[in-house]
Amino acid sequence: MTGLASAFRILAAAAATLLTVTAAAPVAQAKPEPKAPEEFVALRSVDPTIIQEMRYPTAHNFMGVPVDGYRQPLCILTRPAARALHHAQTRLLKQGYSLKVYDCYRPQRAVDHFVRWAKDLDDDTMKGEFYPRVDKTRLFADGYIAEKSGHSRGGTVDLTLVKLPAAPTGPYLPGQKPVPCYAPEAGRFPDNSVDMGTGFDCFDTLSHTDDPRVQGTQRANRQLLKKTLTDAGFVNLAEEWWHYTFKPELFPDTYFDFPVARRFVAGH
Repeated sequence: MTGLASAFRILAAAAATLLTVTAAAPVAQAKPEPKAPEEFVALRSVDPTIIQEMRYPTAHNFMGVPVDGYRQPLCILTRPAARALHHAQTRLLKQGYSLKVYDCYRPQRAVDHFVRWAKDLDDDTMKGEFYPRVDKTRLFADGYIAEKSGHSRGGTVDLTLVKLPAAPTGPYLPGQKPVPCYAPEAGRFPDNSVDMGTGFDCFDTLSHTDDPRVQGTQRANRQLLKKTLTDAGFVNLAEEWWHYTFKPELFPDTYFDFPVARRFVAGH
């Protein structure tokens, strides 16, 4: 009995020591998520009249799934870029138009998601709408996907024009039959924007802002958007009629990764 009691005492002491060590061990803390610098604002706080149809928090984009980092359908930009859009919007409202943004600040984790998708050659769910004439093996070489994006610096925005009064945009139903993004306007996804010749995020040379095949009303619409934004201090990416960057950029060499949600710019 003495030996048995001694064994129990040893086990009890070992258990007490283990509990003490466990209690003293630091509790693992989740790494806090980065927040936006004070220079970033929600666009609605600067101009609530600009229409927002943020595509990447939804499944209606070239990947067919919501994109990493987009917690809410919210346009976030650096304050100078947001103010410049406000000035452009003021001019357009007098002409019976409104700006509509599709994407603004884009976290680096979203860009990383694009890259992973582009490397998965078996995933061509949205090819029929967004890149019918482009082989997925060419997305990097042709410049449609890159490992860094100006959007992550906060001064770049993807946008279009809407004739007022704005009609609602048609609903997107996952799995619906895709229509090429360069099809005639009546056949494309029923966006409420003016006819720009292609839909947003159309991976095709017809999306080049000054492509000579785009004429008439479509060309005039692109030029109205370009002139208005150029006058407000934005520079267009020639390969994408919807892509503009405000210059000079506040953060020309910094790629941010805070998520897109109100709480990350609260109080700015």
